[in-house]
Amino acid sequence: MYGAIEAGGTKFVCGIGTGPHDLRTIHIPTSAPQITIQAVIDFFRGARLDAIGIGSFGPVCTDRNSPGWGHITSTPKLAWRDCDLAGPIGEALGVPVGFDTDVNAAALGEARWGAATNVRDFLYLTAGTGIGGGAMVNGRVIHGMSHPEMGHIRIPHDRNVDPFTGCCPYHGDCLEGLASGPAIRARWGVPADELPADHAAWKLEAQYLALAVWNFAVTLSCARVILGGGVMRQAQLFPLVRAEVSRLAGGYVDLPNIVPPLLGDRAGVCGALVLAEGAVQEHGAVHTPCANSRV
Repeated sequence: MYGAIEAGGTKFVCGIGTGPHDLRTIHIPTSAPQITIQAVIDFFRGARLDAIGIGSFGPVCTDRNSPGWGHITSTPKLAWRDCDLAGPIGEALGVPVGFDTDVNAAALGEARWGAATNVRDFLYLTAGTGIGGGAMVNGRVIHGMSHPEMGHIRIPHDRNVDPFTGCCPYHGDCLEGLASGPAIRARWGVPADELPADHAAWKLEAQYLALAVWNFAVTLSCARVILGGGVMRQAQLFPLVRAEVSRLAGGYVDLPNIVPPLLGDRAGVCGALVLAEGAVQEHGAVHTPCANSRV
């Protein structure tokens, strides 16, 4: 039995289970780190868990050999900057912890139970409060010096068509600064879910997302692209993005299949179960719950 945490900027989704079929979850509002982490620990305390997986908003440190492993690092959420997330949870509950980004967790969830089962090379890109991406190549989620920061790529920005300067506090008009949910709201004055389906916002949004999809697709040679997140709940975006990617490709190579996540909003927390499973394997044995467990 595993614990799963999808740590988001507005809420933490915490669950206990072995897969989507038996996963029971609660939502904890993201407030001050100490308050939020203690509420997470209180939820899991007493459960007979073999490990916990955490998929977190970032940037985060995923290097097991670094003293900063398990920390949220240079996040725009200043209260959470340099916050140790994995350490206090693992210590309080006495279980191994698997830790990665929320988008890498979502990619793992979709690979195990969702839209990328039996697909060894794919991209998961989420557009919501921020934009992030995780990719699987030859059956493994990719890492490098750190984890991918796909939301902060630079894309063409025609200021005559779109004079919006971008809302990323670090880069201004990177992909996240132009195409995230907050960017849509700042540009048009209302939240994305209040814009009508035929609004000019969606053609522009599709162009920006298609630029990202095309760049990542030709770089990673992925067979499938999963587009998730709150912005992608606008069903009209999928045909717009597919058409624009096809135009950008110009018949050069085969196009990836662009689909929504089958797990929907549960992709991240389900993927955290996969991270927990990996933590058990890394430690070489299933954890034996401590004697004071109540369940």
